[in-house]
Amino acid sequence: MPTTRLYVIRHGKTMFNTIGRAQGWSDTPLTAEGERGIRELGIGLRESGLDFSRAFSSDSGRTIQTMGIILEELGLTGKIPYSFDKRIREWCFGSFDGAYGGELFHGVIPRVLDTDDYRKLSLPDLANGLVEVDTAGWAEPWDKLSGRILEGFEAIAQEVEAAGGGNALVVSHSMTIGTFAGLIDQAVSENPGVQNGSVTVVEYKNGRFSLQSVGDLSYRQAGAKLLNQAGK
Repeated sequence: MPTTRLYVIRHGKTMFNTIGRAQGWSDTPLTAEGERGIRELGIGLRESGLDFSRAFSSDSGRTIQTMGIILEELGLTGKIPYSFDKRIREWCFGSFDGAYGGELFHGVIPRVLDTDDYRKLSLPDLANGLVEVDTAGWAEPWDKLSGRILEGFEAIAQEVEAAGGGNALVVSHSMTIGTFAGLIDQAVSENPGVQNGSVTVVEYKNGRFSLQSVGDLSYRQAGAKLLNQAGK
């Protein structure tokens, strides 16, 4: 059986990404720049010669839009199974969903958790801190958050494996991908902050994940070079 590999992609740049708002479970579409970045990625993946047997994304509009562009560039639209899984959504920021990220991460969180830099917090401490400051009661404590993310990716990997293995496209979100990477490899102790259109590669074998790369931009860069050479 071929090795099961998940090519986990962060969605393209959105309106909220551009203006610095915490997106979470709220949603905005990709900007023109974001669409181009994902087109670059799709071209880079196509030129790599990789074959993909299945596709998955969260149920957020920005990941669905991202996957649509990738599948189009790969010539796979309607040709491979594609499904949504809400378990690989972004973290929910609760009452701070849609708020300016600076207000949350450089104001409220440091003040409540008594730290001068939220990036020094472990992901569990950050998640539980969000629960503490969320007045709506929607943010998820670490155990629930990490559990649903791992469960979602395990279900995806098991589905790919059961169908014969091979490579699968998965479009998710920055902090979700960082959480998943950290759950696989304890060396990833902080959110790696993967960029829009980057690829994190994970292998699945004998019921275990192994992290092959995190936040790889080489596919997108290769596609950008080809687009530029074509004058597009």
